[in-house]
This record gives sequence, C-alpha cells and structure tokens, in this order.
Amino acid sequence: MSSKGREGTMLGTAVVTGASSGIGAATARGLAAAGFEVVLGARRLDRLEAVAAGLPGARALPLDVTDASSVESFCGQVPSCRVLVNNAGGALGLEPIAEADEEKWREMWESNVLGTLRMTRGLLGELIASGDGLVVNVCSVAAFEPYPGGAGYNTAKAAERALTDVLRMELLGRPVRVTEIDPGMVETEFSLVRFKGDALRAANVYQGVEPLTGADVAEAIGWAVTRPAHVNVDELVIRPIQQANAFTVHRGSLERH
Repeated sequence: MSSKGREGTMLGTAVVTGASSGIGAATARGLAAAGFEVVLGARRLDRLEAVAAGLPGARALPLDVTDASSVESFCGQVPSCRVLVNNAGGALGLEPIAEADEEKWREMWESNVLGTLRMTRGLLGELIASGDGLVVNVCSVAAFEPYPGGAGYNTAKAAERALTDVLRMELLGRPVRVTEIDPGMVETEFSLVRFKGDALRAANVYQGVEPLTGADVAEAIGWAVTRPAHVNVDELVIRPIQQANAFTVHRGSLERH
C-alpha cells in the first residue's frame, strides 16, 4: 500500500540503513509518519522486524553494508527509491594511534565509508529516476573535530564527509540532493558498541550531560528531507546544549542566573 503525505501526495520510498535501533529506527518512524514508504535495513533482522511491525507498509530486509553481496541483494529488492539515509556505521575502541588495532580501523572504514559508498552506488539510478532524490549521510562532528582516542573513527568519518562533498559536486545538474547530518553526543547504542557491551563504561560517556536522543537527530533528518525540491541542506550540525565541540563538554547543571 502506498504511503501518502498529509495532503494525499505520495512521497515515495525512503531507505534507512542501520535501522534496527537508535537514530536509524527513529528516522524510519519519522519518515513513515511523514508519508514515506520505508524500507529498513540492518544486520539484526529480529530487531529490524520489530521496528517495521509498527510502521504501516514498512519492509525489513537483512543488510550488512560491509558485505558487497548483501548490499547488492538488498538494493535488488528496492525497485524505486526517493530518499536514502546512510546511517549504518559506528566506532570501535579508544586506542591511541601507537596502539591502533588495524582490524578495528578496517571495520570502521568498511561500515562508515565503503558501506555508504556501496549503498549510494547501488541505489543512485533509482534516486535519479525519482526526479527528486535525496541522499542523507549521517556523519559526525568527529569528521571535522578529531579528538585523542578517536583516530580510527575520526578518519573514517572525515572520509565519509569527503565522499559526501564530492557526491554533491558530481550530481550537480541532476535531480538528487545530498545532505550531511553531523550529530554530537547522542545516547544510543553507539558507546555500548564502541566498548563491546560494557554498559557502565558507555554510561560514563554521558555522565552529567543530557545528550541528544535518536529522536532528536531523526527530527533534524526529517526536516532536511521535507524541504522543497529546490532547497538543499548541505550540512546540519546538531549537539546538546552542554557540548561546545567534540571535546569540550559541560557536565553538571546549567547556570540559570
């Protein structure tokens, strides 16, 4: 069944990667509410199906963006696409460069950079054919505010940012907009994955801070996606009020006098 916007206009299909939790799941819900047919992709199919179950007409398909054959299979099941949200990615570890774990670096580059490349390349024809396509890459402030302990993630996100900029230039004159969303501190499963399930260590990242939620970022994505066709939101940085940049954070209550 085709989704329709608030005024009965069909908005088309939106694909969201990494949609089994956090920003991706919240984005899928927001785009479905806006009137898109959503196709959700992620590795954890049981959780993905649970998200899709609450969204009329949504489809949940297995997707591992680090696996070229998985991406090919996924894209082959998406005959049309107006919006692609490249959200899959993440960070692993905090080792300094001198102690860098190359396997972690490789995995971060596979998910954040090559995953974005594979998905964009796989659905670009459909995005162009839609007549009003939009690629949204969920990047990070880490792309332009590198911090000690985050070298692998910093470099991966910097590369994803460069990919986004070049894609926008390459598509100039074609009916596809390209948007980069750069969140600061967001409390999702990001830190839990980074610290391999250490919940206490993950919680300490947000100690004394009210971080963004996945829904906060999803709302920003939804706003960018629903701008008129002639308006491109090149880049949108979103942070909690207690964060000035990637490494300057106020922990504690705000001064209100």
